[in-house]
Amino acid sequence: MVELGGIFDSFSQNRIFEDKRVLQNNYSPENIPHRTKQIEQIASILAPALRGEKTSNLFVYGQTGTGKTLSVQYVRDELLKRAKSTESPNKLRIEYINCKLKQVADTEYRILAELIKKLGGEVPQTGLPTNQVYGRFVELLEKDPQLVILILDEIDQAVKKISDNFLYNLTRLNSELVKTQIGIVGISNDLNFLDVLDPRVRSSLSEEEIVFAPYNAPQLKEILSKRAEKAFKKGVLEQEVIPKCAAYAAREHGDARRALDLLRISGELAEREGAKKVTEAHVDIANEKMDRDKVLDIIQGAPKQFQLVLYSIISLSESKKLDKIFTGDIYQFYQQYCTKTRTEILTQRRISDLIAEADMLGLINATVISKGRHGRTREIISSIPPQILGKCKEILQESLGV
Repeated sequence: MVELGGIFDSFSQNRIFEDKRVLQNNYSPENIPHRTKQIEQIASILAPALRGEKTSNLFVYGQTGTGKTLSVQYVRDELLKRAKSTESPNKLRIEYINCKLKQVADTEYRILAELIKKLGGEVPQTGLPTNQVYGRFVELLEKDPQLVILILDEIDQAVKKISDNFLYNLTRLNSELVKTQIGIVGISNDLNFLDVLDPRVRSSLSEEEIVFAPYNAPQLKEILSKRAEKAFKKGVLEQEVIPKCAAYAAREHGDARRALDLLRISGELAEREGAKKVTEAHVDIANEKMDRDKVLDIIQGAPKQFQLVLYSIISLSESKKLDKIFTGDIYQFYQQYCTKTRTEILTQRRISDLIAEADMLGLINATVISKGRHGRTREIISSIPPQILGKCKEILQESLGV
């Protein structure tokens, strides 16, 4: 029998953390540093709802961890507080949906089912024609005079999975409603997301736009310092821990979420080894661990076509027949795997786009090579760390069924 008493005893002493929840992603701080301007902009756009007026549709975008969702939710909470304390001509409802959640936003039907659920109704998980589900949604909206603001977080993920038709359908619902009006707040991590929308959708959705710039290292340091005061016991953080976490995250597009995770995981590593202090060494180990986990998360959550391309690259990289891998080689392997998995074969141009996406995510290194009058191609090298390559292959094989 394994003796676990010593491990449990060391954790019961809790030398490192005062309140670890302060470093979690779902923690809402009382103040959001360096986002005052954006919060005021969001508030001024949504404030007409307190007079019973439909708000302009708002589109908020910026890279991961720049405070978009936190700022929108802060304004939402303040708006609802004010609406309760004043006599508003119409009832105000603000509903939030995270479009990245597979069970919520992988089909138009499921998004509508989730909205209906939030409005107090219910429809089967599948089975009804979509127009009937829309009918049920409209019926619930028209039950009472109300103003509804829908916050669609990571809206780009839903459009990738479905199409932008559901956005167009939502924005045009106002012309059919008598008692109720809908305003939409879209939040996206993809800075180029608006460019891929149908012009009809773009003109109706993005009446107002707010861009969240990445945090710089000094700003991240301040954010971490404020959270660390509540999260850690006094004196357990070595002097260079917070600056190092901030520097690592600033390198990763100024991502405050990554900075907070890095600080939390550093503390957890120190706690597990029974250390009295969190050191720079813990930060380095935490950063390496997060990079590994990030790669696995990207691969696990990627669309099937992307996974097929990546699996083709890994398979070719392990082949002794080829010293160098080019786009054409990948496309041949990709076609074979599509046939095996009974998947639609995309054009070589589309596969080139997916290769470029894998390059951007850091999973491969793709160098454009000129072949003179024969055009250009890409020379591709896998950038997946060797120590997690086996796990990546397992994930892909299980997902694709190969």
